[in-house]
Amino acid sequence: MPADVETTEISNMYETIRRDWFGNIRGDLIAGIVVALALIPEAIAFSIIAGLDPKVGLYASFAVAVIIAFTGGRPGMISAATAAMAVLMVTLVKEHGLEYLLAATLLTGVIQIVFGFLKLGSLMRFVSRSVMTGFVNALAILIFMAQLPELTNVTWHVYAMTAAGLGIIYLLPMVTKAIPSPLVTIVVLTVIAIVFNIDVRTVGDMGELPDTLPVFLWPDVPLNFETLAIIFPYSLSLAIVGLLESLMTASIIDDLTDSKSDKNRECKGQGIANIGSGLIGGMAGCAMIGQSVINVKSGGRGRLSSFAAGVYLLIMVVFLDTWVAQIPMAALVAVMIMVSIGTFSWNSLLDMKKHPPSTTIVMVMTVIVVVATHNLAFGVLTGVLLASLFFANKVGQYKYVVSKLSEDGTTRSYRVVGQVFFASADKFIEFFDFKEAIDKVVIDLTDAHFWDITAVAALDRVVIKFRREGTEVEIIGLNEASATIVDRFAVHDKPDAVDKLMGH
Repeated sequence: MPADVETTEISNMYETIRRDWFGNIRGDLIAGIVVALALIPEAIAFSIIAGLDPKVGLYASFAVAVIIAFTGGRPGMISAATAAMAVLMVTLVKEHGLEYLLAATLLTGVIQIVFGFLKLGSLMRFVSRSVMTGFVNALAILIFMAQLPELTNVTWHVYAMTAAGLGIIYLLPMVTKAIPSPLVTIVVLTVIAIVFNIDVRTVGDMGELPDTLPVFLWPDVPLNFETLAIIFPYSLSLAIVGLLESLMTASIIDDLTDSKSDKNRECKGQGIANIGSGLIGGMAGCAMIGQSVINVKSGGRGRLSSFAAGVYLLIMVVFLDTWVAQIPMAALVAVMIMVSIGTFSWNSLLDMKKHPPSTTIVMVMTVIVVVATHNLAFGVLTGVLLASLFFANKVGQYKYVVSKLSEDGTTRSYRVVGQVFFASADKFIEFFDFKEAIDKVVIDLTDAHFWDITAVAALDRVVIKFRREGTEVEIIGLNEASATIVDRFAVHDKPDAVDKLMGH
């Protein structure tokens, strides 16, 4: 490698490190505090959902947030223990216990690394904008719904503190943006609750905070095929759901920050982070859209914000647990409501009148399925399938055939324009008049493209039908790709195959 090229690559590497880690130090460190405070009650709640001790979710959030800062492909994105992953662990924990969950977490990481090397992150290009919008709106709704238990059957103090928190969040930026308003909200409401001894639910009421640092843990399970058979289905589900949520969140943060991310590196990074989590007694995690939005809106942009959030979280729950336990849940509810409102794409409601019905249907169905099942994978899969069907139908309609009879009335030329594949094959056949008494037919495919064997079979049927009527058929203009698939699979030029097809 020439010296000047090597020097340029080293220079670019140092520039990338400087930008990702030290380009926004103050903003990243402050945003990390806000994110850490928001992570604590959620990590505890997700542990409880999975039937685990709170420290499992807290250690996982610490490990995943810190490791992904180094290995992930999206600076400024926050990854930790999540509800989407927790609900997939319930049965495994209930039937086999924590040790098998830790083993499943390690295998989840390995699968995600393999997905990264297979470049499955590139599949995100098949997720349409309408599916993305539906995903975002569904998450916004789920984030809001998750706050409702904290606002149900409570005293008026909770409503007052939540309203006050929202007031600080939205009004403080009009005065100053030097300190993130969510952080001010948490500090102010905590001080008020302590000074006036207000009886409201606190972080400490969610579960006992750990009082020791995490230690290395290797899962105490038999290393055999029986164990693999138990954990593999769970690990595969966790790997897929985790990557789906992470890659979708990465795309959203790309839009918010007007920057790009490396989706395949993110796959590998998530895998490495989950292995790290499993080795210190944590559950599997993935990217969190709520905390990622909090991070961005609080000024976090670089890898330092994710690293800081993980470190702060560990310091708070281990060394400052007495103070953290007194944070009123109303303060964090206000922050999450802000996230919900900011995450929802309000323009999508207005766009429903302007966009094609198919786009609206894809978006709405994605929202409905995600909210109904609380499973992001089901919602995204539904949206992608619907978008694919609508696209296939739309492309299938974009085709026409122009015919022209020669002056002597013996030859008719058909010029085909458009895409011929499984969704348009029948329509392609309908364009031809097989009963016309004519000597020769020329099918010009210069402006057409044949995509699959269904299209080739349709061409076979057209040619054979004409020949049955005693008409000579000439095909011209096939492009190279179409000619390749036609030569390989067509039977109209293979006498034995034609006789078999015609039942002779």
